[in-house]
Amino acid sequence: MKNKGQEETAVQVGRKYEELAAEYLKKQGYRILERNYRCRKGEIDLIGIQEGYLCFVEVKYRSSGEFGGSLGAVDLKKQRRICGAALYYLMEKGYGSDTACRFDVAGISRQGVELITNAFEFRR
Repeated sequence: MKNKGQEETAVQVGRKYEELAAEYLKKQGYRILERNYRCRKGEIDLIGIQEGYLCFVEVKYRSSGEFGGSLGAVDLKKQRRICGAALYYLMEKGYGSDTACRFDVAGISRQGVELITNAFEFRR
């Protein structure tokens, strides 16, 4: 069980990696619209636009590539939560059903940032 001080540190560490990912995404041509979007369906680390796509980006830090690395950390349950939050975001912001979307994963390790575009498809 973590104490309050440890939780705050974990949040700070998470924000640091999300900021690192956001800077990397900007260099890849993304325009960041939202950071840490939260709703009753879940949370999305970063939301941006790149090449005409509305991108929902999950940021994962892994100290090694064991156990599937960053993409392996985004299991089916997590994918469903992200998709639910993305659907909520689309409705909340008034996007139409013809909006081109994709789900990306920004994996951060000691080696740097690895971006996986179209990492998974929409799941209910």
